[in-house]
Amino acid sequence: MPKNPKIRVRFAPSPTGLFHVGSARTTLFNYLFAKKNQGSFILRIEDTDKERSKKEFEKDIMDGLEWLGLQWDELYYQSKRTKIYEKYLGQLLDSGKAYKRNIIWFKNPNKKVVFNDLIRGGIETDSSVLGDFSLAKDLKTPLYNFAAVIDDHEMKITHVIRGEDHISNTPKQILIYEALGWQPPQFAHLPLILGPDKSKLSKRHGAVSLTEYQEQGYLSEAMVNFMALLGWNPGDDKEIFSLEKLIKEFSLEKIQKGGAIFNIEKLDWFNKHYIRQKSTDELTTLCVPYLVESGLIKPVFSTKQYPPAYGGYVLEQKYLIAKTKEEISGEKLKKIISLERERIKSLSEVGDLTEFFFKEPKYKASLLKWKDMTKKEIVESLDLSLSILCDVKDGNFKIEKLKEILMKTAEKFGDRGKLLWPLRVALSGRDKSPGPFEIAEILGKEKTLKRIKKAISTTS
Repeated sequence: MPKNPKIRVRFAPSPTGLFHVGSARTTLFNYLFAKKNQGSFILRIEDTDKERSKKEFEKDIMDGLEWLGLQWDELYYQSKRTKIYEKYLGQLLDSGKAYKRNIIWFKNPNKKVVFNDLIRGGIETDSSVLGDFSLAKDLKTPLYNFAAVIDDHEMKITHVIRGEDHISNTPKQILIYEALGWQPPQFAHLPLILGPDKSKLSKRHGAVSLTEYQEQGYLSEAMVNFMALLGWNPGDDKEIFSLEKLIKEFSLEKIQKGGAIFNIEKLDWFNKHYIRQKSTDELTTLCVPYLVESGLIKPVFSTKQYPPAYGGYVLEQKYLIAKTKEEISGEKLKKIISLERERIKSLSEVGDLTEFFFKEPKYKASLLKWKDMTKKEIVESLDLSLSILCDVKDGNFKIEKLKEILMKTAEKFGDRGKLLWPLRVALSGRDKSPGPFEIAEILGKEKTLKRIKKAISTTS
C-alpha cells in the first residue's frame, strides 16, 4: 500500500435480509471516517449467495442509506466480478497455496498472525488453530473471506471498519493477503450494539430494521445523531450533532471498546428534539401520511383548469375528515399539528394525539371532575361555559377572545380548574391535551357547543 494513500472505505452488505440498525451504525462510521478525511465511501453489494440474495433487500439497504443521507461514491456488485475471483483462485491453486478437495481450500501455513486493530490495539492469533479453511465452492462461486480480500485489494480499500463479530475473520483474510503478496488494509472493529439487558441487540428487544424505525415516524436526523453515539463519544457533554458536525468531530480514536447499549428512550429524546426543530409546514407534511393511515383524514383529488381559458388542467389535492366527510383546510391541519408538536415523540403517535379533532371523543363522565367537584358543580360549570360561548360571534371565535372571556370568569371561581378542566375534557375527552381555547378555535363554535352539550347530558 502506498504511503499516505487516499482514504477509501466500504460498506459491504449481503442483500439477504432487511437493513439492520447495527449495519446502519457501521455504515455511518465508515461514511464519517471517509468524509472527515476527504476520502471515498464505497457501497459493495455482496450478492454471491444467489439463493438468499433478493432485490427487495438490496432496495431496502439503498433506500435506508439514502434516507440517512449517506450517499455512496462508488457502487459494486460481487455477482458481476466472477472472472476476477476466478483469476486469483487460479493463482493460489497454481502456487500450491490452495487446493481442491470437493471445494477449494486454503492451505494454512500455521503461523502467528498479528495485526494492530485501530480500536483494540494489537491482536495476535495462532493460525494453526484455524486449520485449512474454505475459499470457494468452485472457481465461479467464491466464499466470503476470499471475495472480501480480493475486492478490498482491487478497490484499494485502506481501512476496513466493521463489527467486532468479524475479528475472527481477520486472521484468515490476512493470510490470504500474504499468500497473494499484498499489503492488508488497516482494521478497526466496532463494539457490538447491545440491548438493555446487555445481550446482542435482536428482535426481542423491539424493532431492529431501519425500515421499522422509519415507518414508526423516527426522523433521519434523529437516527443519525442517536447511532453516532452508539460506541463513539466526542469527548465532552455535547449530544446534538448534525451529519455535517459529525463529519468534523468524528475520529476512530474516540470509539469505545465495550458494547454500546441501545436505549429507545434516548432515541425518543433525540426524535422529539428534531421534531421541535421542524417548521410547522415541514412537520405537517411529515405528519399527514400518518393521519391518513390512522383513518382520520382522506386525500381527494380534483382537476382545475389552468391557465384559465387555455384548456390546461392541474391536479389539486385536498383532505376530508374521514368521519364527517367535511373538507379540512391545510391551515387547520397546520394548527392541529402545531398544537401537538411538544407532545410528539414519533410521527406515528400523531393520529392518537390528535384524534379528538377529527371525531367526537369518548370518555367516562368521571374524567370531567376537577378535584372534589360534585356532579351538580360539573354541570353548572359546563352550563356556564356553554352560556358564555353561545354569546361569542362566529368571527370572534379565536384563541385570544376565548381566553379573555373564559379566564375572566374562571378567576371568579378562585380555582380556575373548576371552569377550565371540565371544558377541556368536554372538548378533548383527554386528561392531557392542549388548552380549551386552542381546541375550541380549531373545532369552531358549532362543534364546541355540541361537545359541551353532550358532556352535560353525560353528567346529568
